[in-house]
Amino acid sequence: MTPPSAANLPVQDTIRGILLMCGAFIAFSLLDTAAKYLGQIYPMVQVVWARYVGHAGLALLLVWMHRRQRPWRSARPGLQLIRGCLLLFGTSLNFLALRYLQLAETASIYFSTPLLVAALAVPLLGERIGPRRLIAIVVGFIGVIIVIRPGLGMIHWAAIFSCLVAISGAFYQILTRMLAGSDSPHTAQLYAGVIGLSATTPFMPFEWVPPEGVAIPLMLVIGLIGGVGHWMLTVAHAYAPAPILAPFTYTQIVWMPVLGYVVFGNIPSPYVLLGGAIVVASGLYLLHRERAVKAKAPPPV
Repeated sequence: MTPPSAANLPVQDTIRGILLMCGAFIAFSLLDTAAKYLGQIYPMVQVVWARYVGHAGLALLLVWMHRRQRPWRSARPGLQLIRGCLLLFGTSLNFLALRYLQLAETASIYFSTPLLVAALAVPLLGERIGPRRLIAIVVGFIGVIIVIRPGLGMIHWAAIFSCLVAISGAFYQILTRMLAGSDSPHTAQLYAGVIGLSATTPFMPFEWVPPEGVAIPLMLVIGLIGGVGHWMLTVAHAYAPAPILAPFTYTQIVWMPVLGYVVFGNIPSPYVLLGGAIVVASGLYLLHRERAVKAKAPPPV
């Protein structure tokens, strides 16, 4: 399917894309909430494995539905392997950070990912960045520093895990951009799910702890929640272009504090709220500038 453009986009498709985008980040918020709950009781490898069981199962279902397109064939399997490993690395560290940090803290730090993507796109993708976007990136990182407050002993050392999650997420998105022109979204889903499941399964005979009570349904649905979230994210981009959808990624900053309070009784500190607001504002301004720059650029030949 050709990516939609904002010029000739039906209003109904725009609304569908936005609703799917919001639904995807509700799913990701629920995924992190379930991972935080399970990670406090069960081995982290088991929680990551459960997340990938559902992801791989949904990916295989999509492959079967689109088998005529042969989505298991990748034009760049090496990059798909690296991308899948980055997702596994980021998922594992994120679940580990959630064991110690509030949902609002991990979300505030992770929202620096678009800023890192903008910075890394210069050397890796050859994109140019103007002074205004550079200032937005710097201000966004100041917001992350406000959340972390390094050296002040005010936040858990596990915040470094969330920083690594943001870095791996940035490289993951860069590779996603690089693969978008050669492989289908179903191919990317399949590789990511199978790589994560293959890497974690060998540890299960040594790490498995039988789930009990509410953990049983959570173990069963945690992977499906993540898989459905990625599916909604993919379909949303089929209805509306990325510049329209991108700001709605920040709706997660609403759900994470709410779920943190309702499920765990966590109240974000003023520093987390202030820093998170700065990061989100910087990201939104960065998206605004990217739209403005692309609107002024001459059309491709």
